[in-house]
Formats: sequence, C-alpha cells, structure tokens
Amino acid sequence: MSGHSKFANIKHKKEKNDAKKGKIFTVIGREIAVAVKEGGPDPDNNSKLRDVIAKAKANNMPNDTIERGIKKAAGDADSVNYEQITYEGYGPSGVAIIVDTLTDNKNRTASNVRSAFTKGNGNVGTPGCVSYMFEKKGQILISKEECEMDADDLMMIALDAGAEDFVEEEDSFEVLTTPEDFSQVREALEGEGIPMADANVTMIPGTTVELTSEEDIKNIQKTLDLLDDDDDVQEVYHNWDE
Repeated sequence: MSGHSKFANIKHKKEKNDAKKGKIFTVIGREIAVAVKEGGPDPDNNSKLRDVIAKAKANNMPNDTIERGIKKAAGDADSVNYEQITYEGYGPSGVAIIVDTLTDNKNRTASNVRSAFTKGNGNVGTPGCVSYMFEKKGQILISKEECEMDADDLMMIALDAGAEDFVEEEDSFEVLTTPEDFSQVREALEGEGIPMADANVTMIPGTTVELTSEEDIKNIQKTLDLLDDDDDVQEVYHNWDE
C-alpha cells in the first residue's frame, strides 16, 4: 500500500471513529488498563502508557476521561483483567487478515471473530498462518497540511531519534521504526511540536492483494465492518490493496 492510501485510510478511519466515539474510547480505555497493570500509573516511568495517552489525545479523548481510566486501573485490584488474543485468517481471494483483541470473555470474542470471517466468505486459520506475510513496525504518519516543517529537517529529526526509514508521499510523511524504538521516536517528534495524524506499532504487509470482483469487495468490507464494530477488537490488519 502506498503512503497516500495509508494516509487516506487513516483519515477515513478517523472519520468513522468520529461517528462512533464510544467504540474508540472503549478500545483506548482497555489499552490504558493493560498499560497501567503492566507498567504502573506514572506515564513518566511507563513508555507504553505514554504511547496510549498520545493515541487517546490524537482521537480527542478528554483529559479527565484519560485520568479517570488511569486511576481506575491503578486503584482497583479487582478490575477486569483483559487477555490479549490474536486471530489470523483469510478473507475472500486469500486476503490475509490479523485481528488483535483485548477480552474478558474468550468464548464470546472467538465466536464473534469467527462469525465476522464467515459472513464475509472467509475463515479463521491457525496461529501463524498469515502473520509471516507482515512485518511489525512502528509507523508514524504526518499530514503535510498540518506540518509546516521542511521535509529534510523533519527527516533528520526522525532519523536522529532512531527511525529506520522516512518516506515522503503526495500528502503525507511516513516514519518507520523498529517496535523497540517507536516510543523514543514518537516522543522526539512530539517534543518538536510535530503534529501526528497517526502513531502506532502496526503490522505492515510485505505484499498486497487486489480484489476485482464486486462480490469479494463487498465480502471483505462486511468482515472488516463487523470486526470494527466489536468492542473486543483493538486492531485489524490486512493486505487488501484498497
């Protein structure tokens, strides 16, 4: 997928999220709970929590909602324990799909994910069946419209902070990092006041699949929409070239 389509996809996803804030806030709330349980409630000493807070702010989550989520996770030893489960499978015409979930009910989540695949004429596979087609990377997308900095200066800041690659596209810049260096690169850009359209550790496909059949496109969209609507689903990665 080109940087342009990645950025277009992010904008489209953000617009969808704006229409259903409840879903994205639920997703981020669970990520906050997991980050606090793993590394404590102090963002200064918990880089994972800092990253989730940055994601929350990028999605216009109110500060008091963020703070409430941190306090709740820190103060309630009996709060719900979320389990991270990843599902892999195939959509129509062999499109590879990875689904990351955080759940307090494995049976419910497994049933919902299988149903989403089945309704889109796909199927859930075994662990590892498609993940080898993807590479785990830190990915930061910066809108040219919102960033006034010169491309060369921006690239030097990113590379000096530890980024692996910097790509200039028609309407955006893409910064790629190893998963381990993602936090320090994101924080370096944040420290320079650079606005980020999206910043996540993500799964980037090595090759993409183009769908030409209207039926296949309808089916993959059905699967992705059903997964997007599920509160247990945190992220969905695929290699469909939209």
